[in-house]
Amino acid sequence: MRRLYTLLIYFAAPFALGLVLWRSVTDRAYREGLSERLGWGPRRDGAATIWLHAVSLGEMSAAAPLVRALRSGYPDNPLVFTTATPTGRARARSLYGEAVDVRFLPYDTPDAVRRFLHRIRPRLAVIMETELWPNLFHECERRGVPLVLASARLSPKSVGRYRRMGSLCRGIFSAVSLVAAQTPGDAERFRAIGAPSARTRVVGNIKFDSQADAATLDRGRALRAAFGTARPVWVAGSTHAGEEDQVLEAHATLLGSRPDALLLLVPRHPARFDDVADLVRRREISFVRRSRGAPPLSTTQLVLVDTVGELAALYAAADVAFVGGSLVSAGGHNLLEPAALGVPVLTGPSYANSSDIARLLIEAGAALEVANAHELAAALGKLLGNPSERRRMGTIGRNSVESNRGSVLRLLELIAPLSAAAAQAGRP
Repeated sequence: MRRLYTLLIYFAAPFALGLVLWRSVTDRAYREGLSERLGWGPRRDGAATIWLHAVSLGEMSAAAPLVRALRSGYPDNPLVFTTATPTGRARARSLYGEAVDVRFLPYDTPDAVRRFLHRIRPRLAVIMETELWPNLFHECERRGVPLVLASARLSPKSVGRYRRMGSLCRGIFSAVSLVAAQTPGDAERFRAIGAPSARTRVVGNIKFDSQADAATLDRGRALRAAFGTARPVWVAGSTHAGEEDQVLEAHATLLGSRPDALLLLVPRHPARFDDVADLVRRREISFVRRSRGAPPLSTTQLVLVDTVGELAALYAAADVAFVGGSLVSAGGHNLLEPAALGVPVLTGPSYANSSDIARLLIEAGAALEVANAHELAAALGKLLGNPSERRRMGTIGRNSVESNRGSVLRLLELIAPLSAAAAQAGRP
């Protein structure tokens, strides 16, 4: 089965590289690190590395507490961080600078995988959430590199798809040293597709361990001063195509009763910034683009945040946060980020990517679910006009996050013997 998979990957890899080259015509970020996608890159000499992979921008940010813990727990082992998108790569570099070696994950062909592992020489591999690559995992097993799925999650819909992979899926889990699942349900689903029970543990979601640093809070206060401390400010973070229409409709309704309201609109994907700007213009909403540097005037109704890496500070600057990807079928994004800052949270009904977190916050009273633009506008009107309710929801959210922290520590306790065993065996 893996041979067939490998043939398909060899066939698909040129098309994937071609797509990256095509995107690079309009986005220079895609031109960087092309050789890394084929497994090339600088060779790491000296001490073996700790390799951490997070596929997207959201997982990149969620991995921050784990990165800090790994750097503290293994100071003699350089950290290599891989991702799949230029946005994630840029975000990792902005977060960690020169302290972490940031690269693209190679395509899952045997040659590319061997080149990649030969160059980074990992002592331990940690894969965030659900990234299952048969050839990469097989090569880690062949080299004796312990491989951990951290904060692992698996949706019920995915179980049937992985089961159809048969022996290929079972072979993947023969290479996995530990599945550190987010919830008991995730653990059961991983066992159902072949993960050994003895190597599957419930550790929790490391997103709960994320904490806003002092610089983020200071930046949030500075932003709020620039936006206006007396006017109501709400943020729509990580929005998707088809969702901005609903957000703008809700904002237009809100302006009818609160004409001084300011929306901070943060599209999820940088490639869509110009399209969203055109959409705002068609709505005839007064706006400024964040990238231009000019602060909003008192008559400005919207700030289009066409920059990357500011979302946490923007949440800290807002009175209410709507988390995107939830009014369209995208599965939603990180509700914990604004909740941890004590900001009331609004979400649409599509939150499959973090359903346990959404249910926790909604049932506790820290978040409200809205089904459409009309309900979003109504919730905003209620919260922006009621400071005491905002404080109540914000306090519940912050307490909910704090009471669920500790997954990074539990994960490190499970990782330690795996890493020690690899070191004693002289691997890599």
